[in-house]
Amino acid sequence: MNRVEHVSRRGFLSQVFSAGSFILGAKLLPLDAVAATTVPSWQPGVFVGLSPSGIVTIVAHRSEMGTGVRTVLPMVIADEMEADWKRVKVEQAIGDAKYGSQNTDGSCSIRDFYDAIRQAGASAKLMLERSAAEQWKVPASECRASNHEVIHTSGKKLGYGALVALAAKQPVPKIEELTFKKESEYRYIGKDVPMIDLNDLVSGKGTFGMDAEVPGMVFASIERSPVYGGKYKSHDDTEARKVAGVTDIVVIPDFKPPHMFQALGGVAVIADSTWAAMQGRKKLKVQWEASPHASFDSDSYKKELSDKARLPQKVVRNVGDVDAEFGRAAKTIDAQYYVPHLSHAPMEPPAAVAEFKDGKVTAWTATQNPQAVQDAVSAALGIDKKDVICNVTLLGGGFGRKSKPDYVCEAAILSKKLGKPVKVAWSREEDIQFDYYHAVASMYMKAAVDGKGKPTAWLHRSVFPTIGSTFDPSAKYGQEFEMGMGWVDLPHDIPNHRAENGPADNHVRVGWMRAVANIYHAFAIHSFMDELAASAGRDPVEYLLDVLGKDRKVLIKPEGMAYWNNTMTQDKYPVDTARLRRVIELAAEKSGWANYKPSKGKALGIAAHRSFLTYVATVVEVEVDDRGQLKIPRVVFAVDAGKIMHPDRVKSQFEGASVFGTSIALHGEITAKNGRVQQSNYHNYQVARMNDAPYQTDVHIVKSDAPPAGVGEPGVPTVAPAICNAIFRATGKRIRELPIKKQLVNY
Repeated sequence: MNRVEHVSRRGFLSQVFSAGSFILGAKLLPLDAVAATTVPSWQPGVFVGLSPSGIVTIVAHRSEMGTGVRTVLPMVIADEMEADWKRVKVEQAIGDAKYGSQNTDGSCSIRDFYDAIRQAGASAKLMLERSAAEQWKVPASECRASNHEVIHTSGKKLGYGALVALAAKQPVPKIEELTFKKESEYRYIGKDVPMIDLNDLVSGKGTFGMDAEVPGMVFASIERSPVYGGKYKSHDDTEARKVAGVTDIVVIPDFKPPHMFQALGGVAVIADSTWAAMQGRKKLKVQWEASPHASFDSDSYKKELSDKARLPQKVVRNVGDVDAEFGRAAKTIDAQYYVPHLSHAPMEPPAAVAEFKDGKVTAWTATQNPQAVQDAVSAALGIDKKDVICNVTLLGGGFGRKSKPDYVCEAAILSKKLGKPVKVAWSREEDIQFDYYHAVASMYMKAAVDGKGKPTAWLHRSVFPTIGSTFDPSAKYGQEFEMGMGWVDLPHDIPNHRAENGPADNHVRVGWMRAVANIYHAFAIHSFMDELAASAGRDPVEYLLDVLGKDRKVLIKPEGMAYWNNTMTQDKYPVDTARLRRVIELAAEKSGWANYKPSKGKALGIAAHRSFLTYVATVVEVEVDDRGQLKIPRVVFAVDAGKIMHPDRVKSQFEGASVFGTSIALHGEITAKNGRVQQSNYHNYQVARMNDAPYQTDVHIVKSDAPPAGVGEPGVPTVAPAICNAIFRATGKRIRELPIKKQLVNY
């Protein structure tokens, strides 16, 4: 079966809670569901339903954007439940707090829900075994669930469907009563089970945000202030109304700081098609009041951040006495690095359909976080959160952009004003010019080195506009989560090291993007580490392992803040240098590092980083010709992400990260003049195309018994520094700022 269905909450309940069905689910179930059957209270986050037909229904509460999450989470439940995967149906959850967190972001879906979904599956299995024992009047210990049926030691069998009525009356087992499968018993976990969406995706039948339609809907295209913070003054829509298909012009109120995920405001052209709405918008003449950000210039802002990074800033971690060591060191080395603003640029721009009716909103959209849709829309319209229903479609790329539902607010606001369903579909230009950009950052690095070039003191300082300003306009320093992304958690054996962070004003919307602050922090740290190895005349791999030091677990103690550690405790997910060492060694081995002979224009580079609780080492091979044209024949990843649920999905995420990271390294750059973003489409905000994307990406997974960690983002941070380190070995040209673009011309 394995099909995905999108139904309303009541529709789902009417199917799963049909006569004789039983369900394991979250707390706070609707009263009508409780009345329909015995519904045990259980750990929030998952639902497992079983009908008399024997069909197991599993709710996928996370959003599917290519990661395979709505295959993998149900697959784990089915394995522990001993369900036949061919008889499993997956339902896509709407936004609802009873599912726990639905924010498909931060590479945490498996990590956060692995224990809960295993318990759901194991509980269902035990309840079915006890039901069969009751039916046969035998001890439960004589009954064993296997492949969708319960088998007695005598050989008698009962299918799951036949046990529904009795199972519905069983008390939920206590956790200590559960038994979980051994690895050798897994049927799906750790195996490459095909994605349940695969047939729909390859046949063009998948429903994305852009595909959503409801009867009677109209289409909107919105003219927004080209400068962040610009407010609506007036407009002339005479020519816009002459465009065929245009039916109305509506003003959306200006946002009020903090902007969070509110609509930006502007003037919406309403039409009978998206094309007509966009053509009408081109004819609008809108006057905007001056914005305090109208003087924002990315070149002068770059200088401002870079100058600040060279001055002492707020200490966020301090070990030993850096200044004293610098004072007595015979040799110090310093360098400065820079990463510009970046756009998410997913293939599918933001889109949503919303209908306001009888004081409630129903939305259909590609979102990474349907609960954020509920929060933002309820705030925008002044209605109760429970009166916002968010139906989740497939996402044509997300990368963090689609966890911010400003575009859904736009559709909801317009629907309320017009009294009919409204579809808002952003153009590529809108997507790039009105993004929640990845923050620009300038980083200053300094090290004192001994006779072997090994650092005895290390200082790194970063200055960037914080994502915290999205929620608090006065926020200027990095937040705990930003500092915890590769900055305060330096794992290397350096007796004196200090991390600092400087304040920065913000002039555009900023938000998390795939790998977040790890992007610029990893670029600076691992580029600088390579510079130190080169200065010492040592092999980069040998040098990395030497500076990493002996195997140990590093206790991170930041100054004046908690260590974020991806929200997990350090005892469960410590900074483990043995695991980092292992991926460095594996990447070197699989890339043939020891026997590789660099030549003019051709070399390998390496970088290794821990992010999202996962350890990654990346070796990149580059070829640079006499004209400065760059090719990337190979990228080799070594990955320790703890226990792996689905190897193929892990590999696919790192293959995607290879291209994503290459795009950032080679091309990614958002610039502004007079407050206006200068990029508008893929012609001037490029992503890696076939001719400059890595030709081959190899992913080697370390077998690990550690708890599951993230895989969607950890492949990104190491790509850019590994490319730049390889370029240095191939050409002698050191790249200290991104994007690379034309820096290789006449190297």
